[in-house]
Amino acid sequence: MTSIRIYPAQGKWVVRANGAVIGESMRALEVVQRDYPFVIYFPRTDIAAAVLEPSDRPLFCDDRGEGVHFHVSSPEGIILNAAYELTTPTEAAAQLRDHLAFDAGKVTVERV
Repeated sequence: MTSIRIYPAQGKWVVRANGAVIGESMRALEVVQRDYPFVIYFPRTDIAAAVLEPSDRPLFCDDRGEGVHFHVSSPEGIILNAAYELTTPTEAAAQLRDHLAFDAGKVTVERV
């Protein structure tokens, strides 16, 4: 049995980098994994591509798969490794392909 659950996130979600809106979506997904806080995944097309800069930091998760991190440009400078994307999701996480999640300790993700 997988320890990851994926649901449509209710309402409109926004992500801000140092106060600047870099994306918003009515199509976001809520991911619950084990006993961790939920994470919101945004469709990649709902995020301003110009603010994303590839990082060398890899991502690996037994439940979700492999991926990459991105630095995020903000009005106050670059926020290192603030976003990530699954490039090779597990079968349980296949819905997350072409979605981005953000480190809530580095940017603001909230329902509006």
